[in-house]
Amino acid sequence: MKLIGAHISAAGGVENAPKNAAEINATAFALFTKNQKQWFAPALSAASIEAFKKICAELGFAANAILPHDSYLINLGHPADEGLEKSRTSFTEEMKRCEILGLDRLNFHPGSHLREITESECLSKIAESINIALDKTKGVTAVIENTAGQGSNVGYRFEHLAEIIDKVEDKSRVGICIDTCHAFAAGYDLTTFEACEKTFAELDKTVGLKYLRGMHFNDAKKMLASKVDRHETLGNGAIGLDCFKWLIEQPFTDDIPLILETPEPEKWPAEIELLKSFVK
Repeated sequence: MKLIGAHISAAGGVENAPKNAAEINATAFALFTKNQKQWFAPALSAASIEAFKKICAELGFAANAILPHDSYLINLGHPADEGLEKSRTSFTEEMKRCEILGLDRLNFHPGSHLREITESECLSKIAESINIALDKTKGVTAVIENTAGQGSNVGYRFEHLAEIIDKVEDKSRVGICIDTCHAFAAGYDLTTFEACEKTFAELDKTVGLKYLRGMHFNDAKKMLASKVDRHETLGNGAIGLDCFKWLIEQPFTDDIPLILETPEPEKWPAEIELLKSFVK
């Protein structure tokens, strides 16, 4: 089954996210379980936790259809001890929030070397950070998102994702989320069926499609290999619709959240219906 949705607002409480997703006919959704621009947040109330689980069950959103995202402040590859420890503590807390809510994955941007350490050193710190969080939590998979390659961010090459996973001790609780805009900006062509076939064959060979736990479906405002992360509505960017038609037809996109992060939320219902129309 194709699980298609968008990154939904959880304003007013996490229990509002599944309601908001249902209103746009989504069969999947992403959310922040706390303010994404803050390091820490008050604990979730028992009432909010119970309501979230109850509403998700009533509306048919199982854990595999939900892709929570962590705070944008977290840098699991931070070169400085203070920044690294703060990031690790915050990330572990976010993993625990997912565990409490009955969610089985947490999507995150891997990190940045800030031009103070090598890429490989940064990737090792990220893997170590994941290991620490996994040791302190249960049942939640750490899902690494590929990046566009802006600034000093790592994760823009498939090899980076593979290097992190190689150093994670519990391979059963690590996965990847591929953002189409990020991949395209990083230099992976997605403009034709043939290009998609080649790019995802490379992903499978380098990382393994068995690790895919979600996708972000975004067109791109900038051209191939721009290293600029600017999302566009589906079909209106440099990638085009063939990529999304191809992806919807692939078995490896079954039963994982396929999430829109396109820039015009009012268009999400139409984009969701468009993606559903590609299902054969």
